[in-house]
Amino acid sequence: MLRITELRLPLDHREDALRPAIVARLGLCDAELASFTVFKRSYDARKRTAIVLIYTIDCELAVDESAVLARFAADPHVRVTPDTRYKFVGHAADGFFQGASHARQRPVVVGFGPCGIFAALILAQMGLRPIVLERGKPVRERTKDTWGLWRQGKLDPESNVQFGEGGAGTFSDGKLWSQISDPRHLTRKVLAEFVKAGAPDEILYVAKPHIGTFRLVGMVEKMRADIVALGGEIRFEQRVVDVLIEGRGDQKQIRGLTLSSGEQLRTDHVVLALGHSARDTFAMLHERGVRMDAKPFSIGYRIEHPQGLIDRARFGPNAGNEILGAADYKLVHHASNGRSVYSFCMCPGGTVVAATSEELRVVTNGMSQYSRNERNANAGIVVGISPEDYRQDGRTEGVVSPLDGIAFQRFWESRAYELGGGGYLAPGALVGDFVKRQRSSAFGDVQPSYKPGVHLTDLQERGRGSLPDYALDAIREALPAFERQIKGFSLPDAVLTGVETRTSSPLRIPRGKDYQSLNVRGLYPAGEGAGYAGGIMSAGVDGIEVAEALGTALLAS
Repeated sequence: MLRITELRLPLDHREDALRPAIVARLGLCDAELASFTVFKRSYDARKRTAIVLIYTIDCELAVDESAVLARFAADPHVRVTPDTRYKFVGHAADGFFQGASHARQRPVVVGFGPCGIFAALILAQMGLRPIVLERGKPVRERTKDTWGLWRQGKLDPESNVQFGEGGAGTFSDGKLWSQISDPRHLTRKVLAEFVKAGAPDEILYVAKPHIGTFRLVGMVEKMRADIVALGGEIRFEQRVVDVLIEGRGDQKQIRGLTLSSGEQLRTDHVVLALGHSARDTFAMLHERGVRMDAKPFSIGYRIEHPQGLIDRARFGPNAGNEILGAADYKLVHHASNGRSVYSFCMCPGGTVVAATSEELRVVTNGMSQYSRNERNANAGIVVGISPEDYRQDGRTEGVVSPLDGIAFQRFWESRAYELGGGGYLAPGALVGDFVKRQRSSAFGDVQPSYKPGVHLTDLQERGRGSLPDYALDAIREALPAFERQIKGFSLPDAVLTGVETRTSSPLRIPRGKDYQSLNVRGLYPAGEGAGYAGGIMSAGVDGIEVAEALGTALLAS
């Protein structure tokens, strides 16, 4: 087969216009095109009145494909279709674990978010019968607990947006795209497994696929069932409270885990797919000597506009087009104080959600359903910070503790709870008032979607603001600047809701080329919590790669 890229057609082209366009592009007659499939469809909306669709097409010809390829040898947009099929690195023979030596203990995956799900799935598909430990509850029970916080202000610290089957990605926009380098087409494996689990086929070809929370719930359950059917085991409400490590220095080896139930689980191969909010587990690992490094992350607010405003700004007269759907955006501003402000996790037609996992703290995030038909658009507007910004020892040089970022997050989350007035209400302000440094007293045309609710206050009060001064200054400068990119972005009635502190993990657990911890053999840091992913797709891909590394080592034992 051969692949055509950058095949452009008008947004309103007829359904039957694609085949003639392919034939014309290749200089063939219709009979010489046996079949074709759409591999990818995106759009170019830079000219809002003349938006075009951009296709990547895989073609099967009824003539000699090599001759056609030879004709287009100098054309980078006509090439042989790459092989995107997933290839396993190995498979365990029947009875692999029966009568096995100490090194043949079953692998354990800690955490059952996107990274943990794909690590466990690949290990199960390789015949390695993983044991999965998830501190939270199954996804449907977890959903009830999460709604308990949103509707009643009741937090379950072990079952919420952050903890439970499906991970934080379950309560998000369900975005299924990533900017990671993917030479092995592992994102295709992730998408194919999602479709197998019930996702719509369109995620295989649209440029920015998404699923939404309601669909993710059923998909996660189906993937869990597949893992179990292949010999895997999923244990819910099992928090890892200690690790058994033997050896000294950089020659240590993982030998087992202690669970919150009191059980000691012996294993020499552990995937740490913790997620970015497993703060108690990070502290325990640090105490046990697992190497960690402080890393940059970002903090800020959620901003809400009418979705129609964003649609018109991005698509002009084509706003509301079914193919384009609800518009998104991606913005960056380099502030005069040296800080970068950018939009994060933009959720078209979605809601702002309470995402705390600790009592008496407020954290925000964004979520959309598959339909993306809620009234408001929301996104994080966040400021990048470095370890030097959040160090807790008062020094100006030297290594920053990897746990200092957690202390920093907790401080501002507690401040947000205080400013919100308790009950997990979030502090908020109107954009116009925020830019003018004044307190908001009433909502305008934009009604906030965050539940349990938003308490309007002064987010910038001297001595007790909702964020550090440098972040407040940078965001205040960025909002009018974003107006030049999205008309209406600095709408005075737009709502800011605080605070967004968990954009990514505040630490990294460094690993080598074999994906193992630099100082604890058999320990495989993975996904967002370990500092190696930033979203569902990148976390899933990292889970696959870590599972492959672990599987290779285990099969060679």
